[in-house]
Amino acid sequence: MQPESLSHLADLVKHTADSELPRHLSRGAGSRKADGSLVTAFDRRMQDALVAALGKEWPDYALLGEEMEAGAQQQALARRGRGVWCIDPLDGTTNYAGGIPYYAVSVALLREGRVELGVVYDPARGECFTAARGQGAWCNAEPLRSASGGVDLSQAVALVDFKRLAPALARRLATNPPYQSQRSFGAVALDWCWLAAGRCDIYLHGRQKLWDYAAGCLILEEAGGRALTLEGEAVYQPQLAGRSAAAALDPGLFRQWAGWLGIEQPNPLGDGL
Repeated sequence: MQPESLSHLADLVKHTADSELPRHLSRGAGSRKADGSLVTAFDRRMQDALVAALGKEWPDYALLGEEMEAGAQQQALARRGRGVWCIDPLDGTTNYAGGIPYYAVSVALLREGRVELGVVYDPARGECFTAARGQGAWCNAEPLRSASGGVDLSQAVALVDFKRLAPALARRLATNPPYQSQRSFGAVALDWCWLAAGRCDIYLHGRQKLWDYAAGCLILEEAGGRALTLEGEAVYQPQLAGRSAAAALDPGLFRQWAGWLGIEQPNPLGDGL
């Protein structure tokens, strides 16, 4: 088998999503999983289609999808060898089911304890964010790069998911925010990409799963951004347990944001992702 082609992977994800996900969905067309999160028939249909397409192209790789049973997910993650495809077939299901055009399909290649490739496709806008470790990140054909813009934390636009933060931190942010403005859009994989594209300045999430962040955190890293958990650890870990994430595209701004949050920053800072 030839080495993975990022463009080939991106084309596969785009074709599958455009074939399987209708652009308009009636409200209420979903059900609740055991954890209370929404799932639709399109989540499962999209996952099945991606599993089939990836399995045909790379039959030796394991597959880990959000809609799989936990035992099958753990078995795939524990597999040693060529690699594991980590799939979020429809990130932002609540948005999708409600007709809000902010959702994405995310695929990452995990190998030897690292994320090697990442693709996050936004069907509503036709934007495909991609990254390969050590080779950069792109939105469609446009490179994504960090540039020190000298943004002060007090002027930053933040993406913050309050729901999963510790109550004390959520209250502190609500009553005395260090940033200028705050948004919450509801699709983690796409949040990482919008941060990498410079559409917001800083990011905070209290608990996201491996399939939520695997591709997106690589895209931000390859764009030059920085991220840590609230405990000061690298965000990516090859495990199913949820991870917090604080991030910024600009390294100087990240130092301000992490300092306000009380995150112990490793040295060098670049080891944080």
